[in-house]
Amino acid sequence: MKPALIGMTLEQLTKVALSGGMPKFVGKQLAEWLYKKKVTSFDEMINISKKNREWLTENYVVGREAPESRQKSNDGTVKYLFNVGAGMNIESVYIPDHDRATLCVSSQVGCKMNCYFCATGRLGFKANLTPAQIMNQILSIPPAPKKGETPAGELTNVVFMGMGEPLDNLAALLPVIEIMTAQWGMAWSPKRITVSTVGKLPQLKDLLEKTQVHVAISVHTADPVEREQLMPAQKAFPISSVMKMLAGYDFSHQRRLSLEYIMWRGVNDDIAHAEMLVRLCKGLDCRVNLIRFHAIPGVELHPCSEERMLMFRNYLNSKGITATIRTSRGEDIMAACGMLAGKKKG
Repeated sequence: MKPALIGMTLEQLTKVALSGGMPKFVGKQLAEWLYKKKVTSFDEMINISKKNREWLTENYVVGREAPESRQKSNDGTVKYLFNVGAGMNIESVYIPDHDRATLCVSSQVGCKMNCYFCATGRLGFKANLTPAQIMNQILSIPPAPKKGETPAGELTNVVFMGMGEPLDNLAALLPVIEIMTAQWGMAWSPKRITVSTVGKLPQLKDLLEKTQVHVAISVHTADPVEREQLMPAQKAFPISSVMKMLAGYDFSHQRRLSLEYIMWRGVNDDIAHAEMLVRLCKGLDCRVNLIRFHAIPGVELHPCSEERMLMFRNYLNSKGITATIRTSRGEDIMAACGMLAGKKKG
């Protein structure tokens, strides 16, 4: 198969141009066509000579692939299915919300972390996505409207919270973030990007050192024994070690640190667990996102009541920790938090 150009950095695109006997500046032209104008074919690159476009066509592909299918939720959320080859699929979720449009992006097919409550984790690990496969989601959603359709809003935010553990595929994630934030690329502020992780070390340190994106840590319980039962990654990456490392970074300005906390009835929804979370957060400038559990087959856990979530939130707020209850989106199409499994409809 010919290599894809999307997912390549400016340095890599420049090397492609030079290898084809083109001037160095063609690398920057390629970046503009790919990431700013979002073309899908070499024929659209009209300021590159026909001869050079023919050479590119012979040796490379743009790499853009349209979603195979989509499902729309009653709340407006849209889940897209992408075929990534070898019979494997991944899902991305588009979440419009007034003047915001957030895309939840996948970084792997399946996941190695094996969290008990997550549909993706229960698939097991299949493959890492390439930078091209990750960028394709960002460039292809929302798709161009068909005739008679109302265009969807342009993306305002991207969260790496889809299928997979992003930091388990850091080699692909970092060039994607570079492309999204560089002036020669999409020129986004890094504050529009959030990377969610179980706290995989030392990759988390690399992410913090090399980027300025927001970070979300999947905590879900501050009890280490309980967390290991629910999240096997706790054994390799204890949440106490993750918090100790995070304490060495400044989150008091524009960069934000969030703690993700799914709430289960009778498991982690009482004041004792709230107090453990308060102690875990001590000395950290962070906010807590409380998330309602979305039931998946084969998992003997249940969502806690709205009253318990409000009690938990109010207790954290009373202790000086900003806590909010995340609005659940896309549950009716299996697009909500923890529900992505890369399955075709029907």
